[in-house]
Amino acid sequence: MPVDPSVWVDRYGDYLFRYAVLRLRDRSRAEDLVQETFLAALKGRTSFSGRSSEGTWLVGILKHKILDHFRRQSREMPLTGGDGTDPPGDDPFNAVGHWVGGPAEWGGDPADLFRRKEFIEQLTKCLSGLTPAHANVFILREVEGADTKEICKELDVTETNLWVILHRARMQLRKCLETRWFHGNPGGGS
Repeated sequence: MPVDPSVWVDRYGDYLFRYAVLRLRDRSRAEDLVQETFLAALKGRTSFSGRSSEGTWLVGILKHKILDHFRRQSREMPLTGGDGTDPPGDDPFNAVGHWVGGPAEWGGDPADLFRRKEFIEQLTKCLSGLTPAHANVFILREVEGADTKEICKELDVTETNLWVILHRARMQLRKCLETRWFHGNPGGGS
């Protein structure tokens, strides 16, 4: 049985907002989607079966709102930047496909790192440096855990295009995090 909706904002508002900001990288849009989540939950509260916690139910609604946002955004902008080529000199691989310098050692447990507020702040900044399309694909795949077929269908891209976009997003994030966190933060990395 659902808790009184009048306590939803106090009980779940901050968590839902942080969840949305991390995925959207836009505080204003995150606020809007959290409000839309509460409205949708209020309208559909009689359909809440109680098979999960109320918080899980609200996060599920928010996930759908975020996915809808990404769908709308993907229809409004191209998925590749300009001519679709990477900037010259940014290739971390040589002509035979070996690492030029290799990724830096991040050390430690990635799950522990992800719990650190400072790391999340840097990751959010790095995500904001990606094109919206690249960031959206990365978040859908790596944060939301959406599968390849689902992302391709929702964003109307081929699997090959999706893997290229993911590769570019990962490489840009790796470069940014190595600069901002692992080499630029005395508390980061080993």
